[in-house]
Amino acid sequence: MADIFDYLRWRGDVPFTADPFNEVDNLVLSEFAYIDFDGVLGDSFRKTGLKTADERFFGMHSRDEARQSINHIQRAPLLMDHMLSGMRFCDMKLTKYVDILSTDKEMQFAAVTCLLGDGSAFISFRGTDNTLVGWKEDFNMSYMPDSDGQLSAVNYLNEVGAKIKGPIRVGGHSKGGNFAVYASAFCNKEVQDRIVKVYTNDGPGFRHEVMSREGYKNILPKVVSIVPDTSIIGMLLTSSVDHIVVKSREKGIAQHDAMTWQIERNRFVVKEPSALGVFIRHSQQDWLSKIDDESREQFVNTLFSIFEATGASTFGEMKENKLKSVERMLSSIKELPKERQEELKTIVSRLIQSGRQVARRRRLK
Repeated sequence: MADIFDYLRWRGDVPFTADPFNEVDNLVLSEFAYIDFDGVLGDSFRKTGLKTADERFFGMHSRDEARQSINHIQRAPLLMDHMLSGMRFCDMKLTKYVDILSTDKEMQFAAVTCLLGDGSAFISFRGTDNTLVGWKEDFNMSYMPDSDGQLSAVNYLNEVGAKIKGPIRVGGHSKGGNFAVYASAFCNKEVQDRIVKVYTNDGPGFRHEVMSREGYKNILPKVVSIVPDTSIIGMLLTSSVDHIVVKSREKGIAQHDAMTWQIERNRFVVKEPSALGVFIRHSQQDWLSKIDDESREQFVNTLFSIFEATGASTFGEMKENKLKSVERMLSSIKELPKERQEELKTIVSRLIQSGRQVARRRRLK
């Protein structure tokens, strides 16, 4: 089954003049934002060619490690080699790379602007990496209408939009998709008017107060939401757009890896949502509807205090020291005040109960 690497091998030599920008191109550039360009690109508006970026990056990092990895974040740099092998992206230039990780603000934010050969720009927001801070920010969205990462995305889009010319596309995978929609909705009007499309690839939705704002309603017709069948991240909160459901070679939560999404020629292989996919979406929404903001906040803070008790800053570090991490988490749970332990049990049990209720309602239909 074909993926975005196959797409670049098969269609990468077809210029945008012969085959206009499509949804698969969006995914290529959204995954591109996962590349760690620290030491390769700067945060100025100086333009760097893709070939130069590729040479600098692999002068500092190992291609073999990227090839051997099964993690889509670690494999993202390999996109550059494939993009350089054809006409479609080989002349692309990069500018304004920003990468911020703030434990104080509980924010993980990164973006890069891709200047394409057809005169347009694709502003790509990075999704959630494997840091605890990055994942906590995702969970914070369940009770916060506006996160620091979202506000940073607006500022970034305004700054880039004021500097560059031509049509703009905005996109991202996972949390990057949420940032792309949020930034496009609440950026300056003169920038918003130049936006052609906004792509959210399995990105979380929004709280109702965000969707009720004028800026969100204005950008909605330009938003394209793409999710795998058993989407979990992309079904967090709600969205006002219909989703394009694509096939993946993986199952369950592993479908969040967009490098597993299936492609035929220059388009995704789409499908009707499965019963499992519908069940997951309804269960999550039913669960969230029963938990108020205060309970959500307490749950998130308690959950991540348990993770942080391991002393790790990433989930990768927790996995490397699995036994020690589990011991410290269990110890942390025991040390929680009784009321916090009860809150944790209550919210988890509500999730299980919501799943059962949704399953029961589906059987009665």
